[in-house]
Amino acid sequence: MEFQPIVERVGRVVDAAGVAIIIAGMLLAAVLAAVRLSRRQAGVYRDFRRRVGRSILLGLEFLVAGDIIRTVAVAPTYESVGVLALIVVIRTFLSFSLELEITGRWPWQKPMGGAKD
Repeated sequence: MEFQPIVERVGRVVDAAGVAIIIAGMLLAAVLAAVRLSRRQAGVYRDFRRRVGRSILLGLEFLVAGDIIRTVAVAPTYESVGVLALIVVIRTFLSFSLELEITGRWPWQKPMGGAKD
């Protein structure tokens, strides 16, 4: 087997892992929210959003890695590198936006009160 098809397959597996992480995270968040709702606990919606956001962030990291792997495996052209750069910029913006939504601060800001996340 040649190198390029192997790397292409690895990229697709990493993409599939990213999608699986997002789906599993959302399902887990929904189940945990349902349990907490049935117990009438406070802050269910906020925790649900936080869990979903974290699963999306982790899944996006895997999807970006899959795109990078596949782009590097193929003989990179200016067009493929440009498309990859655009994908990375969009997904980075989404990651920053989700981080702001989840934690209330940008990724480069220090945590409030000096506590670590």
